[in-house]
Order: sequence, then structure tokens, then C-alpha cells
Amino acid sequence: MVHFNGKEVDADGVVLKDYLEQNGFAAGRIAVERNEEIVPKSDYGTCVLRDGDTVEVVSFVGGG
Repeated sequence: MVHFNGKEVDADGVVLKDYLEQNGFAAGRIAVERNEEIVPKSDYGTCVLRDGDTVEVVSFVGGG
């Protein structure tokens, strides 16, 4: 299981980019941390989630 924003999900072996797209995240407006390290956007397509990973996604919100 992968811990994704505090919830356990069955995403072992899933490419991060695919997981984000399937769950409605817009890659241009988020930052992703995997196991306490920022994942560069250029790596989303090659980053494979593994059992035990902890992933946090932060969405940017405009305002002012």
C-alpha cells in the first residue's frame, strides 16, 4: 500500500503521472513529495510508486 495524502491506496507499481491523472490532479498546479523528497515535474512519468511509499500532494490556490 502507498500512503497518499494520509490515506492508504493500492498504487504499488503505478507511475506517479498516471495516478495523478486518474485522480484529477492537474500537474501544473501541484507539488509532489515522495518519501520526504520533492519529485520534479519532469520525473512524474518515470516515478513508479512502491509499497510503503509516502506521497503528499500540495495544490496551489490563487487569490489575493
